Amino acid sequence: MRAEERQHRILALARQAGRVEVADAAAEFGVARETVRRDLSELERRGLVRRTHGAAYAVESAGFETTLARRQTQQVDEKRRVAAAAATLVGEAETVFLDEGYTPELVAMLLPTDRPLTVITASLRTASLVAESESTTVLLAGGRVRSGTQATVGSWARDMLARFVIDLAFLGANGVSREHGLTTPDPAVAEVKEQAVRSSRRRVLVAVHSKFGASSFCRFADVSDFHTIVTDAGLSAPEAHRYSLLGPQVLRV
Repeated sequence: MRAEERQHRILALARQAGRVEVADAAAEFGVARETVRRDLSELERRGLVRRTHGAAYAVESAGFETTLARRQTQQVDEKRRVAAAAATLVGEAETVFLDEGYTPELVAMLLPTDRPLTVITASLRTASLVAESESTTVLLAGGRVRSGTQATVGSWARDMLARFVIDLAFLGANGVSREHGLTTPDPAVAEVKEQAVRSSRRRVLVAVHSKFGASSFCRFADVSDFHTIVTDAGLSAPEAHRYSLLGPQVLRV
């Protein structure tokens, strides 16, 4: 099998499962692990995967984006830790924006229910979750619903957010890098996220370590736009420090 064909199949495996293990790919294709590592290095150079120790994650791009159902099966323990730490940052906020995505959805499940709180979101799933609390007022942004993420996008959602002054926003990203900031594959999604950043007094990024160093198609914010970044300990301390130099406090949990 030629290297080009093998790399194409490795990428397909990563996209199907969310990640590919070096050992599994070596066994699958009957090659040495070092050969797979070279393939992954080439795929990373082309911006298609993000390598971690012993594995690689598919990088979401304009032509590829994982569904919410898939995200619920990937790095779940890390996402739960990130969400739990992020939820402690609510403080005295009375209005909270929750982004689309599985990690913000986990944050939503941990929001306080013993006092009045207004939640603004573009996620149908998140709106349904927080609406169960009698003390929580839910404002769901209108617009076109994306099937893969069950979230609204478009000018209606953007214009609704533009009318608010929000105390705190929890946002996610498909890619986070010091060079390109926060990115996402879909321009319509980026538009909603960008407005949420503009409308919020305080902004918290919730993202597992595999999102860092990756970049997608559409930029919606700079790292410096955020007051806090909450991630897992898979992001090295030196790398976390480099991000903190751009402005935000970086919490590794």
